[in-house]
Amino acid sequence: NSGATAVIEGVGDHGCEYMTGGLVVVLGTTGRNFAAGMSGGIAYVLDESGEFCRTRCNRSGVDLEPVESSEDLNALRNLIERHVHFTNSPLGKRILENWGEMLGKFVKVFPHEYKRVLLQSACAPKVETPAPVVPSGAAKAPGRTVPAR
Repeated sequence: NSGATAVIEGVGDHGCEYMTGGLVVVLGTTGRNFAAGMSGGIAYVLDESGEFCRTRCNRSGVDLEPVESSEDLNALRNLIERHVHFTNSPLGKRILENWGEMLGKFVKVFPHEYKRVLLQSACAPKVETPAPVVPSGAAKAPGRTVPAR
């Protein structure tokens, strides 16, 4: 995945392998080696049994975090709502009906490199746009207006 947005109800081995961008929500189980080589984008994985965090995710290049920020919560819920709207998914409906209980079972898969770039850009000094240069003779003199062009 290099920029797509997807909601899936399960994935086999090597899910999100070499992902460089985009957003993936996994509502079902995953195979082994999830996120191997993942350098960008975000994945939210429903880990009802804890198996994903214990053995299914290749954690060499990613952090596993709880879904806590309002941005993450809104994105996750909105994507699942759209999934249910378009597919009438019983799994998606069950998750939404039990949102308070299910939310704590989601894991955010966040690549180290992507996190570094986001933090770096958030900390970068903001470049102020300089005021426009007023051509000589066009400045407003006391008691005089500048003619409109």
